[in-house]
Amino acid sequence: MAVLARWALAGAMVLAAAGQVPAQEGTRPQPRPVALASAFQTPEANPEAAPEEAPETDAETDAETDAETDAAADPAPALAAPAPAPVVAAQPRITRDPTRGSVTNLPLPRFVSLKGNAGNARRGPGLTHRIDWVFTRSGMPLKITAEYEHWRRVEDAEGFGGWVNYALLSGVRSALVAVDVAEFRDRPQDEAEVIFKAERNVVGWIKECHPDWCKIEVDGHDGWIRKAALWGVLPGEMVE
Repeated sequence: MAVLARWALAGAMVLAAAGQVPAQEGTRPQPRPVALASAFQTPEANPEAAPEEAPETDAETDAETDAETDAAADPAPALAAPAPAPVVAAQPRITRDPTRGSVTNLPLPRFVSLKGNAGNARRGPGLTHRIDWVFTRSGMPLKITAEYEHWRRVEDAEGFGGWVNYALLSGVRSALVAVDVAEFRDRPQDEAEVIFKAERNVVGWIKECHPDWCKIEVDGHDGWIRKAALWGVLPGEMVE
């Protein structure tokens, strides 16, 4: 046993001399070598060590300066002027013939007759206008002096009248005896025989008219009478 103890102690001494003594339990750990520690160490990010932007080169700076100079030198494009409005030729003013009706283009004045036994003459051309006069004699002649749509301004032998709806008027011509006693002859001549007479305001139907004479039917009798003795036909008017 003594011999084994001496060999163990001798082995320990040899190992100690060689620096290879195994660490004993409870011995303080040795620090790692610096080279080994740096190999395993993970670098930490440093917020203050952010990479700086690459400085602009002289070529880039010159390019930007040239671009700004060109932009300042070139003015903004001007807005296009609006196209001129087309010239419209002035329309010739058409003057209405006062001797023609604006609706029918028939002559003014002209004569017609009352179609029925009554006809309201209003102050204006429309049903909303008040009635100024009422014609009550069927067949009496009326003179048209104006037109407006379906309305005609008429007057009788005494100048009374107003606006009457055209439906109350007839184109059949009549005439009124305008003298105290009118003589009707068998021919349109002053020396012709008188065949009958009629008093003032007697109404007859016109059969025909020459420049100075008219043939009138009164109560079934026909005779010629000078136009000057009638109201309801224009001087020189021809009626067939």
